[in-house]
Amino acid sequence: MAKNYKVAVIGRTGKGAYGHGLDVVWKTIDNIEIVAVADENEAGRKAAQTRLGAKNAYADYKQMLEKEKPQIVSVADRFLDQHRDMVIACAENGASIFLEKPMATTLQEADEMITACERHHVKLAIAHQTRYSPRMLQIKKMIADGVLGDILEMHGRGKEDTRGGGTDLMVLGTHIFDLMRYFSGNPISCYSKIRFEDKPATKENIKDGGEGMGPVLGDNINASYAFENGAFATFGSHKAKFGSGSRFGLHIYGSKGVVHVATGGLGSAWFLDNPSWSPIKGKIQWQEITSEGVGKVEPIKDGGLGMGNTWIVKDLIEAIEKDRQPLGSAYDGRDALEMIMAVYESFRVGGVVSLPLKNRKHPLTMV
Repeated sequence: MAKNYKVAVIGRTGKGAYGHGLDVVWKTIDNIEIVAVADENEAGRKAAQTRLGAKNAYADYKQMLEKEKPQIVSVADRFLDQHRDMVIACAENGASIFLEKPMATTLQEADEMITACERHHVKLAIAHQTRYSPRMLQIKKMIADGVLGDILEMHGRGKEDTRGGGTDLMVLGTHIFDLMRYFSGNPISCYSKIRFEDKPATKENIKDGGEGMGPVLGDNINASYAFENGAFATFGSHKAKFGSGSRFGLHIYGSKGVVHVATGGLGSAWFLDNPSWSPIKGKIQWQEITSEGVGKVEPIKDGGLGMGNTWIVKDLIEAIEKDRQPLGSAYDGRDALEMIMAVYESFRVGGVVSLPLKNRKHPLTMV
């Protein structure tokens, strides 16, 4: 890093707190000073100030931005209802942003956030930690080198716990959609089927998803996407009746073999070198993909999402210094959100929708 940076943190105790470690990550970075923290909750604010060793603490994040003039801000809360306002305030004060996912509640909000970042020449990195893993870079190289052959299909699923369906789509689907785009480019269409209590969902089944995310729908979602490179993808999530298992992740099916990816800081990645897409006892089995390649020893100790956050903020600082976009930028965050909104837009119109979506409002507010 070429210089020292003044960093501030915005959290909301009781309303998404400080996300998945978007506050403490700065303690792992050299050449930064945590100058302040903002939290409307007094007890949470004091605890965060102590935890981070911040010089000052504020109840009002706008006051903090104006007085402290940080160069980078973690907008860390998981609740989405203030992401748009917080990011725009950061941009207007000249601060780049590390933002908890998902990006916003609507595409209109995401558009406005990006416009503010562009206008004030700041960068925004979204907390899609898995795309930063060196294991994902190995998979991308495998695809480019033709190891998987032609990419034919991708199958992603959510966590499918008590949030299965609409909430899972928003909170955790964003990671899967980000990986789909990372490996296969942009989708061009979406078609979805949404069910609730074993029946086709209706507008009467729309509910508030909590965590400031706005309306959600369904306890069983199946969506299909066509990509501009010719690949097809599906995403599914249901509220599991018999245990959620551990399907949360993405399968990439190529004409020569299969890759399976599970999310996380380092992520779990496996390769099956067989065009039949099935292991063969005694002959062909799944091989782990490490940061060194297929079947190689992993030299990196998995540090979970905290390690992923460290990779993100280091890349964000480099992006600021080299005037480039972060690896997981505001545009990537918006595009993942667009794949989520496309599910509901397909429900609203009752058929296939083209992407990018013309409708930038939340589709479920329009049925």
